[in-house]
Amino acid sequence: MLLLKNCELYAPEKSGKKDILIAGKQVIAIEKSIPVPQGLEVKVMDLKGLRVIPGLIDAHVHIAGAGGEGGPASRTPEMQLSHMLEAGVTTVIGCLGTDGMTRNLESVLMKVKALRQEGVSAWMYTGSYQVPTPTILGDAGKDIALIEEVIGVGEIAISDHRSSFPSVRELARLAAHARVGGMLGGKCGIVNIHMGDAKSPFKPLYELVSMSELNFTQFLPTHINRNSYIFEDAKTYGKKGYIDITASSYPYFPQYEVKPSKAIAGLLKSGVPLKHITMTSDACGSLPDFDENGKLVSLEMGYPKSVFDEIADTVREEKVDLELALKVATSNIADILWLRNKGRIAVAKDADLVVVDDDFNIVHLVAMGELMVENTKMLRKGSYE
Repeated sequence: MLLLKNCELYAPEKSGKKDILIAGKQVIAIEKSIPVPQGLEVKVMDLKGLRVIPGLIDAHVHIAGAGGEGGPASRTPEMQLSHMLEAGVTTVIGCLGTDGMTRNLESVLMKVKALRQEGVSAWMYTGSYQVPTPTILGDAGKDIALIEEVIGVGEIAISDHRSSFPSVRELARLAAHARVGGMLGGKCGIVNIHMGDAKSPFKPLYELVSMSELNFTQFLPTHINRNSYIFEDAKTYGKKGYIDITASSYPYFPQYEVKPSKAIAGLLKSGVPLKHITMTSDACGSLPDFDENGKLVSLEMGYPKSVFDEIADTVREEKVDLELALKVATSNIADILWLRNKGRIAVAKDADLVVVDDDFNIVHLVAMGELMVENTKMLRKGSYE
């Protein structure tokens, strides 16, 4: 058992000074004061002066590696457990990405299983950029319905020179299949959409919804801050459906990208409902820059820490309340992806939490009830770190 005393709780809502009792993998009590249980083995930690926030959910990570736009040597490596822990991330959603030709979903699934074995939480999307999209069981709906770790389809590329340019009908058919697979499996069945640089990038989604019985909330378009005109379009689209900000690419492409912290503040100011906004890292994905002729001119890689850093900047630089800034990487994602035990610190929820100081340094981290970081020291690392 683990008893956290005197912490300033953001659950993510600001909840004041609380004690938190953890047993096994769950939070079992949150009170103003909890006495130390007698006759049991309990680790007590006094967190006076520190804040406790939910473990972050990074819902777009190339956990088994990605990339390849610059040839075989530009393939990115798998994500390491330490990359999650240093970022305050306790849950990830893995995806394949650009390379649905030489990489496969079985590798992503095995990485999900590996991360779970290492003590954190993980799920995945089936599919890749291409349509028809690769699957594990030969059908995206079957993957979602029958494979516990698969919750949706993605990332499907539109409005991008690397996409397979699916028709609106093809997208609608895939989304409807994902929805039914989600119904059968008790999952969200959402379609994660990679948004490219083309003008009017949301047009296929508007057309799809107008010609079908599907809703905007069947989709989670990502990279909506990749340039100024897509971001402006997102201010309108986001009032109807979900939109996802990418955190890791801004430092590399500030000439194009809207800084994620500024994007959060700008979307809120424009009237986009907070519950429609998420932020993910695109970690371990390649971050390519192409010239006007489509030639690759540079290539970088993202890391999960970008989400944590941009939440901190949202509070410090944009003056957004911490409880609001946290939601884009905690409760909002949990609600959209139907991760029912994630995204909040509450009784009977999974014990995923991060302890930070006033300067947003990670002091302690607990994942599934296990102390993974203590006094800034990482207690666990991946198998080959």
